[in-house]
Amino acid sequence: MAQAPLRSIGQVLTILKAEFPDVSISKIRFLEGEGLVSPERAPSGYRKYSQADIDRLRYILRVQRDQYLPLKVIRENLELMDAGKEPPRAEPPPPPPVESSSGAAAERHENHASRPIRLTRRELLRGSGLPEARLIELERQQLVMPRRNSSYYGREALMICVVARKLQAYGMDTRHLRAIKQAAEREAGLVEQGVQPFVRNNPDAAHLLSEVSQLVIHAHVALMYTLLER
Repeated sequence: MAQAPLRSIGQVLTILKAEFPDVSISKIRFLEGEGLVSPERAPSGYRKYSQADIDRLRYILRVQRDQYLPLKVIRENLELMDAGKEPPRAEPPPPPPVESSSGAAAERHENHASRPIRLTRRELLRGSGLPEARLIELERQQLVMPRRNSSYYGREALMICVVARKLQAYGMDTRHLRAIKQAAEREAGLVEQGVQPFVRNNPDAAHLLSEVSQLVIHAHVALMYTLLER
């Protein structure tokens, strides 16, 4: 039986992009650097990937995307698979509720997203998959903080921890998050300055501030995509 051909990293990237459009060569190399995949090396030094390597990459990318598994858990699952054992199956997320109208669905989603959550430190670490040393670093830089006058963490802290873990896979660390925080501080100042004449003595000030903030966030996202496309 003829041996399956080995593929270059560029060919592997083309194959994976069909299912994972955001994957990049640097991402594949990062996973190799973490010891999660070990392609052969040609005498010239170029990486050569077998079909088993490609299947392994597919598994890693799929559980990162669908189950938000941290690298530590993925590594443990791969070790089980290498030993011929079945990794534990994660519970699938519940299906989204079916609404009779798109307006009702949007309102339901908005109410769910705005519902406050209270997480202990242990729950925050478990829910985000972030190592405690990284959380300490984020807290030292005041990127993650408990809610005001409380020892509990909120939805924003959880989001930042998840983003910090995922960005690390692309070589982005606390320095980059500090720059993002500085940009957010400038935008928050812009919003406060802009709405000041409208919120003074306004009983609906909190709603007004939230609406303007959302508009600025939408503009930020659209402009960032426009700049990156260039």
